Amino acid sequence: MAADGSALSESRLSSEALDRAVLSAHTALSQAQQDDGHWVYELEADATIPAEYILLEHFMDRIDDALEQKIAIYLRRIQSEEHGGWPLYHNGKFDLSATVKAYFALKAVGDDINAPHMQRAREAILDHGGAERSNVFTRSQLALFGEVPWRATPVMPVELMLLPAKAFFSVWNMSYWSRTVIAPLLVLAALRPVAANPRQVHVRELFVTPPEKVQDWIRGPYRSAWGYVFKGLDSVLRPVVPFIPEKTHKKAIQAALDFIEPRLNGKDGLGAIYPAMANVVMMYRAMGVPDEDPRAKTAWEAVQALIVEKDDEAYCQPCVSPIWDTGLSGHAMIEAASGPDGIAPEKTLSKLKTACAWLRSKQILNVKGDWAVRNPNLAPGGWAFQYGNDYYPDVDDTAVVGMLLHREGDPANADSIERARTWIVGMQSTDGGWGAFDIDNNKDVLNHIPFADHGALLDPPTADVTARCISFLAQLRNPEDEPVIQRGLEYLRKEQEKDGSWFGRWGTNYIYGTWSALCALNAAGVSHDDPAVVKAVEWLRSVQRADGGWGEGCESYEGGPHGTYGESLPSQTAWAVLGLMAAGRRDDPAVARGISWLADQQDANGEWHEDPYNAVGFPKVFYLRYHGYKQFFPLMALARYRNLENSNSRRVSFGF
Repeated sequence: MAADGSALSESRLSSEALDRAVLSAHTALSQAQQDDGHWVYELEADATIPAEYILLEHFMDRIDDALEQKIAIYLRRIQSEEHGGWPLYHNGKFDLSATVKAYFALKAVGDDINAPHMQRAREAILDHGGAERSNVFTRSQLALFGEVPWRATPVMPVELMLLPAKAFFSVWNMSYWSRTVIAPLLVLAALRPVAANPRQVHVRELFVTPPEKVQDWIRGPYRSAWGYVFKGLDSVLRPVVPFIPEKTHKKAIQAALDFIEPRLNGKDGLGAIYPAMANVVMMYRAMGVPDEDPRAKTAWEAVQALIVEKDDEAYCQPCVSPIWDTGLSGHAMIEAASGPDGIAPEKTLSKLKTACAWLRSKQILNVKGDWAVRNPNLAPGGWAFQYGNDYYPDVDDTAVVGMLLHREGDPANADSIERARTWIVGMQSTDGGWGAFDIDNNKDVLNHIPFADHGALLDPPTADVTARCISFLAQLRNPEDEPVIQRGLEYLRKEQEKDGSWFGRWGTNYIYGTWSALCALNAAGVSHDDPAVVKAVEWLRSVQRADGGWGEGCESYEGGPHGTYGESLPSQTAWAVLGLMAAGRRDDPAVARGISWLADQQDANGEWHEDPYNAVGFPKVFYLRYHGYKQFFPLMALARYRNLENSNSRRVSFGF
C-alpha cells in the first residue's frame, strides 16, 4: 500500500522506453553545460532576499526602478492566496517576518497600501501580532530604516569581535554563515546609521503597538530554560554597553574590519552569501566609505551578480551553486555514459573531462580558512559551494567532487583527490560526524541567545554530510581511512530515526537523508541485510505514493510527518529509488514503479518540472529551491537503474 493508503501502480518501464528517457535527459543536461565545462542552475529562496534587495537599494539611494518593478512582479506572484502573506516555501504557511519585508519592499516600489494584495498582507501581519513580533533580522532591518528603536534588537556589542576563540561567546563558536553575517552587522549596530530612504517610505501601519511604546521586544517563545537565562543577561548588559570605553569600541570595530576585509572575496562577496554581502555594502556606507572606493564598489557588484532577471520578472538569489551543480551534474552524466549501453561515451567523457578540469581549477589549495582555527595543521584541499569562497570550503561539496574526480579516472585528478581526502579526514568532528564547514561547531546553548531566534547559529555534524564523507572515503578504499569510516558509521547508526529514516539537514528531508545514508552504508560494505538498512528500506517503501513516486514537503521540518507530501516530485522520487538501489533493491517492484513514474513525468525536452522547494538553508527559517535537482537526479536514477540491469551483483559500486 502507498503512504496515502491507496493501491500502488504496478507499471514497469520497457527497456526501450528507459533508453529513450535516459538519452533525452542526458541531451538536456548536456545542453545546459557552460562553455568552460561547469553547470550552474538558479537557486531560489523565499520572498525575504528579493525584498531585502529592494530595501538595500533604498537604504543606499541607488534605486533601479526598472529592476525593482520586475522584482515586485515576482513578489506579488508568490504571495499566498490562502493567507494573504508570504510563506517560506511553496504553498507554505504564513510567515510574519517574510511578509513584513515583502510588504515594506512593495510599498517602497510604489504599491498602494490600499491595493487588495497590500491590504490582505497588512491584515495578516496585524492578526499575527504586528511587525513588533517579527524576528531579529527583520527588526534589525527595520532599525536601519528608523522604523523601530535599536533597543528592539538584542544586545550584540561589536566588542564580541575582540573575544578569543576559546571564549564561550566568541564568533569562532558560531557557524561560517553566522560569522560573516554578524561581523558587519555588529558594526552597523554600533554606528546605527539611518537609511537614505529617499522616498521616505515607512510602515508604522504594520505595528499593533507603536514602536516607541513597545516595552518588551525580546520575549520568546523560548526553546529552553536557557532562553530565560540569556534574556536576563541581555537585560543586565543593555545599560552597561554605552559605558564601554571609546578606545575599546574603536578597537572592536577595527577587529571587525580585520576579520571582514581579508574575506571580502572580490566579486563573489563576503561569505558568498547575500545577507553578509548586503551588510558589508551598508557597513561601508555607514562608515563614510565612498561608493567609488574599490572595496565598496566590488561589494556592490557582488550583490548585483546574484540577481536573476527575466523578461517579465526578477529576483535575488541567496547565493549561487556552481560547484554543487557541476559535481552532481557530472555524476548524472557519468552514470548515463556507464555500462554496455552507455550513451555516446566518447562525447560524454569529453564533456566530463572539461567539467573535471574546471573543478580542479576551483579547488582551494592555498588558503587556510576559518576551519583552521580548530585544526591549524591541516592542509587545505576542499571546494566551496560558490565560484569563489576560499575561506569557507564546504565538506559536502568536497566529497561530491572528490567522488566524481575519482570515478572519472583521469590521472590528472590524482593530486586533487588526495588533497581532498586529507582535508575531509581532518574535518571529522569528535563524535564521528562531519559538519558542513566547521569542526565541532556544536555548542548548542548558543542557539538560545536572543539573537539566535532562528535557531541556526551553529554548524554541527549531520547525517547527510557525514554520509557523503563516508561514501567518498569508502569509494577510495584506502586502508588507513578505515578507522575514520567506522567512526562515521557509528555516528550514522546513532542518528537513524526510530522509523528507519535519517534526517536531511541540507535537503528535504527524510527521503534525502535516508538516500544519503543508504549510499554510505553500501559504499562502506555494510550488508544489505543489516537491520539498519532493512529498516530504512521498509520506511522508504512505506512512504511511496499510489502513483509510484515519492514526495516530501518542508512541513516535515516543522513537526509534519516524515516522507509525505500532497504530490510526487521528481527529485524526491529519484532520491528514493537511488536509496533503494544502493540497498541492493534494484529489482524491487517499488523501484520499478518509481522509475516508471519518472519516465512518465519527463517532458518532450527531456526535462522535469517541480515547483515545491527541495532543500533547506535553516530548518523552520530558510528554505531553498535548487532548480537543477529536478534534472540531474532523475537522470542519475534512470541511468543507474538501466546500468544495474547488466550487473550480476546488483550492487552499486560507487559511493554516490
